[in-house]
Amino acid sequence: MQKFINTIVSLFKAPELRKRVLIILGLLMMFRLTANVPLPDVDLARIKELLSSNQFLGILNVFSGNTLSNMSIAMLGVGPYITAIIIMQLLTLIYPKFKQMYYEEGEAGKAKFNQYARLATIPLAFLQGFGFLKFLQSQNILLFSSSYAMFRDIMIITAGTMFLMWIGELITEQKLANGVSLIIFSGIVARGPELLRQIIITFTPAQINNYIIMVVMALLVIGGIAFITEAERRVPLNFAKRVRGTKIYGGSSSYLPIRVNQAGVIPIIFALSILLFPVTFGQILSSTGLSVFKTMTEVINQLFQNQLIFSSFYFILVFIFTYFYTSITFEPNELATNFQKSGAFIPGIRPGKETAKFLHKLVTRITLFGALFLGIVAVLPNITQALTGLPFVGIGGTSILILVSVAIETLRQIDAEISVRRYDV
Repeated sequence: MQKFINTIVSLFKAPELRKRVLIILGLLMMFRLTANVPLPDVDLARIKELLSSNQFLGILNVFSGNTLSNMSIAMLGVGPYITAIIIMQLLTLIYPKFKQMYYEEGEAGKAKFNQYARLATIPLAFLQGFGFLKFLQSQNILLFSSSYAMFRDIMIITAGTMFLMWIGELITEQKLANGVSLIIFSGIVARGPELLRQIIITFTPAQINNYIIMVVMALLVIGGIAFITEAERRVPLNFAKRVRGTKIYGGSSSYLPIRVNQAGVIPIIFALSILLFPVTFGQILSSTGLSVFKTMTEVINQLFQNQLIFSSFYFILVFIFTYFYTSITFEPNELATNFQKSGAFIPGIRPGKETAKFLHKLVTRITLFGALFLGIVAVLPNITQALTGLPFVGIGGTSILILVSVAIETLRQIDAEISVRRYDV
């Protein structure tokens, strides 16, 4: 706690960092204002009732930054943008051109890569907006007077998503936090008072044991996430001695930290984005009026209402995306090449290809624990919800997972910025 306080004090002491924090706070205020501007002709009472009875939509509301429950003009949140990033990163595995752009062309290549992701966000937001509005129309929550009214709302939703994407990138540019993650974080925090009110209203002495289970589970999740996020395997590194003129360089030792959970909270966000696809495109296909598509959409909705099936898909996707994102952020071949150039080597391992193989095998084993942990934590609240009958437990578990992970990552970035300034001084 003392370290946290010292970090915050140091953050506000530096004028440049203080300015960045104020910019981020101002951008988050803009997001919260947008999140509370509803679409025209919306029955908010009906949408909140639907969210409380639909597990998937409830978690999706958390993921969207609480914009869905308000039927906001930015009701999709940053979901389409995240989906576009996923698609672009998958393309790096298929097309060498995209892989070269992202990994080999430096900052210019990554800027071009991100520009493609932004452009892909527009049609994705349009399609997801259409799918959501058709779904809400089928639930009699939205009643459109004409096709123009639906098209107008789809364009508004698309613009809202692009606006949030812009805010997220402005936040990321401040180098104190990831903009997309912080938008989701702030949406969950803003929902806190409503969740507390719900707990107080539904509290009964007969359910005291269930509430105790909920509190214990939350504490275990918080402690577990903090432990796994900070846990790391330190790989020893030795540096060979090099003679330059009359001076000798190297001969020292260090270590390479490999975190158990390299991906952080990203797998959770990716998994929820992918889970949105069947629901969205089911609604798009059902709008054609063909009975086979309507039947397929009803089957998809029923599957997502089944806790066992939904939790299984959720766990598998989180597990897969933990490995997927780790493979993107941790490149053994590149590390091995850099070690060889700098004269560093792992004791007992030959430089070059042998080092790359060793690191790949090590990361694969370590990530297994991180992937299993994230997957279990993601679905554990759903299991607890089924046992206790408390409707907000399942949503709360995912919220805690995102809150703790984003908070740790943000504090790490802030510490890095503060350390740089101390070094400069």
